[in-house]
Amino acid sequence: MEEPDIRRALVRIVHEIIEHNKGIKNLVLIGIKRRGDFIARRIADRIKKSEGLDVPMGALDITLYRDDLQLVSEAPIIEGTDINFDINKKTIILIDDVLYTGRTIRAAIEEILDFGRPKAIQLAVLIDRGHRELPIQADFVGKKVPTAKTEIVDVHIKEFDGEDCVLMHYHKNAKRPKKKKSAKPRIQMHREPKQKIRQLRIEDSEQDES
Repeated sequence: MEEPDIRRALVRIVHEIIEHNKGIKNLVLIGIKRRGDFIARRIADRIKKSEGLDVPMGALDITLYRDDLQLVSEAPIIEGTDINFDINKKTIILIDDVLYTGRTIRAAIEEILDFGRPKAIQLAVLIDRGHRELPIQADFVGKKVPTAKTEIVDVHIKEFDGEDCVLMHYHKNAKRPKKKKSAKPRIQMHREPKQKIRQLRIEDSEQDES
């Protein structure tokens, strides 16, 4: 995806959020750091342009809620969570860049519930790449991208990476899938072997008489 593709995807997500919730009453946005946070800000700006009202927006750092924290780093970098509004009885739009196994979203939901009891939590993602390990699905998706587990999906956001794009590539140590050989036809015609034509040597009859 390039910059225009990302822009169109976010516009569509905004319209779907407003339509699904019949407006923006009691709606709040929470982006998962890092890139989900910037995507949430863009969605908030577009909602304001569409509805003429500001939507409360927060940011979530799920580092301490990860179920693989010990495997990631002995000294994790914690950027901090910024939710300075009441989430009780609110409809939360949780926003992230890529939905993969679902474990990041599980951690985010667990942290949100430590702040209160929202009316509902809806999930919006720019990319859904599949391979879920938990029963979690997005309510609003920019684009579904079928991927292999050996592939990596990188979302670049201008505010953080200097450009808007989505790239997909293989992991350095991953083995690329072999190309499938063309299947043999199920029905084969039996062909008779070509007959060999022997060359006959005809000797001169005068030499025979001698």
